[in-house]
Amino acid sequence: MGRIFVVELDGRSYRCKFCKTHLALADDLISRAFHCRRGKAYLFSSAVNFTVGELEERVMLSGLHTVADIFCCCCGQIVGWKYESAHEKSQKYKEGKFVLERGRIVDEIDFSSEFYIDSRASMSDAEDA
Repeated sequence: MGRIFVVELDGRSYRCKFCKTHLALADDLISRAFHCRRGKAYLFSSAVNFTVGELEERVMLSGLHTVADIFCCCCGQIVGWKYESAHEKSQKYKEGKFVLERGRIVDEIDFSSEFYIDSRASMSDAEDA
C-alpha cells in the first residue's frame, strides 16, 4: 500500500466524525435535503480524502442509480456515496456528485467548539478577597 496524502481544505469544511480528516468544503454544499438509511445526508459537488468502493446499482427514493460507497482515506469508515450515473433523466444532475451522511461528518464549526479548552489561569470569587 502506498503513502496516503491528505488534502487540507481552506475555508469552512466538513470532516470525518471519526478521525476529523477534511472531506468537503461548505461552499461545495448543494443540498441538505438528502436522506440515507441512517438519517440525513448532504449533497456536495466535490469531496476529498476518500477511497471509492465497488460500483453497484441501488434503488433509491428518486429511482435507480449506479453508485459507489466512499470511505475516509485515513480511518476507513464509510462516510457516504458517489453518484456515478442516474437512470432517470430528471436525476442526471447528481452524476459525479457526492453524498456525505450527516451522522458520519462534523461541521468545522462544531468541531472547533467541541474541543475548545480554556487554559488560562482563573481565580474564584473567594480568592479575590
